[in-house]
Amino acid sequence: MSLLGKDVLGLEQMSREQISLIIEEAKKMKLIIKQPVKKTNQLRGKVVVNLFYEPSTRTRSSFELAGKYLGADVINITTSTSSVVKGETLRDTARTVQQLGTDILVMRHGASGAPYFLAQHLTCSVINAGDGMHEHPTQGLLDLYTMLDKLGTLEGKKCVILGDIAHSRVARSNIYAMKKFGAEVTLCGPKTLMPIEAKAWGVKVTHDTDAALENADVINVLRLQLERQKVGLFPSVREYHSFWGLDSRRLLLAKPNALVMHPGPMNRGVEISTSVADSTQSTIEEQVTNGVAVRMALLFLLAGGENHE
Repeated sequence: MSLLGKDVLGLEQMSREQISLIIEEAKKMKLIIKQPVKKTNQLRGKVVVNLFYEPSTRTRSSFELAGKYLGADVINITTSTSSVVKGETLRDTARTVQQLGTDILVMRHGASGAPYFLAQHLTCSVINAGDGMHEHPTQGLLDLYTMLDKLGTLEGKKCVILGDIAHSRVARSNIYAMKKFGAEVTLCGPKTLMPIEAKAWGVKVTHDTDAALENADVINVLRLQLERQKVGLFPSVREYHSFWGLDSRRLLLAKPNALVMHPGPMNRGVEISTSVADSTQSTIEEQVTNGVAVRMALLFLLAGGENHE
């Protein structure tokens, strides 16, 4: 059906060659985004449905724009206004969506593994837009694209993922992607927010923020996901920022041109200070643009795209 297979569910099983293919395609797609008229007919006649069971600004809107820029018909479904509130099951909802003529289903769900479940029951392509605390592959791809664009290579680069590792699907996808491209990954955060299986991922683990940031090439700051946490994991957000927040002083510990990244949305003054978020080293806004390009590339490749005529 495509150069990637039927679905995009995670980066753990995706090869470096497949990831490189997506990145190269995203570079071409970014040229479209920079044009005065951001419209092509490459996916004309294709239907893309965004089915989101959790709130989203960047991911959903970028998938919507990605589909529209390529000429596809895009439908957004939020569960609060769908038959889900009447008791309809996930599989029934998805099958209904497929019968509308859907070619690609983009889904975010609070349960880890939900996209994998649907991929087994649907003939249309399924893209995982974030499942529980498992993976967020398109975020991992856009982060990797941003790093490679800025640094050229990740071979031997020190990449630090800072913050709430335990509840972050972004962290997992980033680890899988960065390790495949030769990065030395360090995880840093409170002990209560560090998964017990972290060391088995082949990364360094520390709870000392200053030590983790020393000579770092990339600092990827994670959002403190209060909505997924149990109470009592840390005393207060003020203390969290004091020990694990990225501020101007801590940024000086990294290399002079170290990249500062954040998947968004940011909690300014908690995991990252405003001075750092808005600094010249920040790639946070560029990540948003790169996200549209990466998602355009995925839609194009899954739809069997072969040329850019």
